[in-house]
Amino acid sequence: MKYYNLNEPSKLVALKEAVLTGIQGSEGLFMPQHIPQLEKSFVENLQHYSLQEIAFEVAKLFLNEDVEEDAIREIVNDALNFEIPLVKVSDNIFSLELFHGPTLAFKDVGARFMARLFAYFLKNDNQQIHILVATSGDTGGAVANAFWNVPNIDVTILYPSGKVSFLQEKQLTTLGKNIRALEINGTFDDCQQMVKQAFADDTLQQHVTLASANSINLARLIPQSFYYFWAYAQARNINENNKNIAVCVPSGNFGNLTAGLMAKKMGLPIHQFIAATNANDIVPQYLSTGTYNPQPSQQTISNAMDVGNPSNFSRIMALYNDDYEAVKKDLTGFSFSDETTKATMVNVFQQEYYTLDPHGAVGYAALKEYQKATPDCTGIFFETAHPAKFMDVVEKTLRVKIKVPNALQEAANKTKRADKMEANYDSLKEYLL
Repeated sequence: MKYYNLNEPSKLVALKEAVLTGIQGSEGLFMPQHIPQLEKSFVENLQHYSLQEIAFEVAKLFLNEDVEEDAIREIVNDALNFEIPLVKVSDNIFSLELFHGPTLAFKDVGARFMARLFAYFLKNDNQQIHILVATSGDTGGAVANAFWNVPNIDVTILYPSGKVSFLQEKQLTTLGKNIRALEINGTFDDCQQMVKQAFADDTLQQHVTLASANSINLARLIPQSFYYFWAYAQARNINENNKNIAVCVPSGNFGNLTAGLMAKKMGLPIHQFIAATNANDIVPQYLSTGTYNPQPSQQTISNAMDVGNPSNFSRIMALYNDDYEAVKKDLTGFSFSDETTKATMVNVFQQEYYTLDPHGAVGYAALKEYQKATPDCTGIFFETAHPAKFMDVVEKTLRVKIKVPNALQEAANKTKRADKMEANYDSLKEYLL
């Protein structure tokens, strides 16, 4: 398996280069040369395998020419050492709870897998890697936790000032050692653009070896496909006849959804994917009109989805050879206001006794909307983060106290350490040098 950059499709590189580089040029991302296929018999019997067994079989298709099978199994077992349960919320609607990892967000899956893959590639290498990452919320904490104290790796995290939750900020600013945080006076799009400029700056990279840990990195994308197979397996375990399955993904930078579409291309029989967004509705608008029109991001209560120009959209188009009709066949999009998000949180709490975070609420609302036209489908939405990570919004909306897990309480009591910076690339370059 080789990998190509979307800006240079003819240039193929090995997995190590694709992973440790992460991104080349201001917009290019890596993709596998082809999408490998899982054995049909394996997919048909997913319900008989564990999460780790499924992840190993999927990872092997991408990694086995570059990483020994024993090492792949060790990476998978170590990274996925927590539960990812499918929980019934209401009739024909299930929540895939992706928040049981150490930072209580779905990003733990990709970040922990990536950190272990980085460590594998660097174990006999004296090279010092500097990971540069922008976050709209949970990526920062997950990357910080996954790479904390990993040899030969430094991490700098850019986040928009005042636009991540209190606990999200604490998770990415309190670890110290090889983890540094930059509080940017701007939006997530500003942070992401600064990171892209750094990767496009040849003079900077003569002095600093940069790597990415955003969803733009292939090592995040591959493991995020694991839990789509796992969700399907659990749905089949609940009911063998659960074959008409729709999966709804709260979406910001669209790496999570891209991984799901890759899983479908690998043979996972998901009937439909649903992109659920907040006011930053660039992709739903594309699905409706055929025109992709990035906009400045708008701040919402589902802050991790406040992305006005999602990087992974180009990956989705590559998967479908820029065929608008083919994308529309597999993907439906809905967007919701903060008011609808809050109303959904209240209704589900009062009627189903289930606590949604603002992002999961957007996913639930989109799934309900989709099921109006397709009532016979089994719907799965992703709860991407623990509600306590958005305590202010959740408690104010539901008018109840949320129990804070120990991991978050410990982070809340630590001292924030972050350098403030204007949304200016020259300042970032000087900082890195």
